[in-house]
Amino acid sequence: MSAARNTFRRLLTGLTFLAPSIAGFLAFTVIPLVLSFILAFTNWDVRRHNMFRAEPIEFIGLANFERMFSHPAFWQYLGNTLFFMLGIPVAIMGSLIAALLLTKELNGPAALRRIHFVAMGVLMIALAVLLLTGYDFGNMMILVGLLFGAILLTGLIGRATVYRTIFYAPHFTAGVATFLLWKKMYNPHTGPVNAALRPVVSAVQETFQGLPLWTGPLLGVFMAVLGLVLITLLYRRIGQAWIDGELGRGAWLGLMVLSLLPVGLGWRWLQGSWLAVLIVVAHLGMLVWWVLRPGLKTPFRQVSAGQGFAGLVLPVAGAVVGQLMFIGLALVMLRLPGMAAAGDMAPPDWLADFYWAKPAIMIMAFWAAVGSNNMILYIAGITNIPQELYEAAEIDGANSWQRFWNVTWPQLAPVTFFIVVMSVIHGLQGGFEMARAMTQGGPAGATTTLSYFVFIEGFESGRLGYASAVVWALFAMVMFVTLLNFKFGNRNVND
Repeated sequence: MSAARNTFRRLLTGLTFLAPSIAGFLAFTVIPLVLSFILAFTNWDVRRHNMFRAEPIEFIGLANFERMFSHPAFWQYLGNTLFFMLGIPVAIMGSLIAALLLTKELNGPAALRRIHFVAMGVLMIALAVLLLTGYDFGNMMILVGLLFGAILLTGLIGRATVYRTIFYAPHFTAGVATFLLWKKMYNPHTGPVNAALRPVVSAVQETFQGLPLWTGPLLGVFMAVLGLVLITLLYRRIGQAWIDGELGRGAWLGLMVLSLLPVGLGWRWLQGSWLAVLIVVAHLGMLVWWVLRPGLKTPFRQVSAGQGFAGLVLPVAGAVVGQLMFIGLALVMLRLPGMAAAGDMAPPDWLADFYWAKPAIMIMAFWAAVGSNNMILYIAGITNIPQELYEAAEIDGANSWQRFWNVTWPQLAPVTFFIVVMSVIHGLQGGFEMARAMTQGGPAGATTTLSYFVFIEGFESGRLGYASAVVWALFAMVMFVTLLNFKFGNRNVND
């Protein structure tokens, strides 16, 4: 009896100490979550249901969800959210490259010479940009020179630790302050970005005015071919993984769906033109030649459904984004001769332009993501790779690229898959702060994401029931990604 009483007393003591945390979790997480779920099935509108009006809140079932899926704005904002997520592979690759550079040994004269060359190159580029933007070159040269000199000096003393700190330092900058700074930089009249682009645009316009009109389509085809070369390398890798039995059925299907994204978007962007037909036919032809043709000869092996997905999802996503960039450049090249002949070429209005607002925010997001937590995770993963693997690869005659692809990249698969899943979840939930501070969701809803849509419906329009339905639709998407993590991440990344 005394033992049971003693156990109960200990339990009561522990719960007493945990009571503040439990109460906070219940008050700010569990209860709002339950209320939000209930509100998703009601017509609560603060303009009609408040202390000054006696209208009761009604249970309307799935009406909010039906309205959401039939609302064109929802699909536009979902498309905006997914478009912003196209920058995820590029940001992850940038973080990986930064981590690889920051984990190299900085001891020895050769490494120090490389640091000097890189630093001087960056310094010269920065000074050139400042000169083009019209700043006081003498004062700015002194300021930037002192800054880079201090970085070089501290880097020679502290080596990698100093450079890692410098790369990670922007992560501590307040988000809104960074957004407002970039907004000033993107100002089409006084911002340094357009000030640097004006002489470049003028030179391009003068060059194309002296060229025949067929130059634009020729350059467009060239850009499209570069994108197709990139996708060819991707399909060769997928086909080889299929032949070697490294891909499961689920992984193969997911990679195929992702790789076909440029076909649909390219057809839409190029509006069914002859170049769009060329890209679609060539893309599908390479898919048949490199993936489906070997697949007909090589049956699926008895491997798990998600086998190989973690190791190929980032290269596939990166190749897809790369091809989309080349398709965009092809579209620009098609229009350049006409714009140059009409004298209409000018730097973009960035945040005020419907077509440039999203790329402008994505460029800023890439700058912020390269030195973020992803870089720290990759640095930790690289430093934990056994050196014996590199020594064995070097004995076998592997070069730097082969050591990366066959040693570093497979060993980083768990870290990469975790980063991909968390980045996708953050991409689905994010975008509100940037759009709110920089564009107010405009122009014409071009930068409004699902999270911003929830804010508009819940806190600007007052339709809390409808906003709750959007929140739970967003939750379903995030849950789907989390289930993918449990399905593929826990087992296949360690195979």
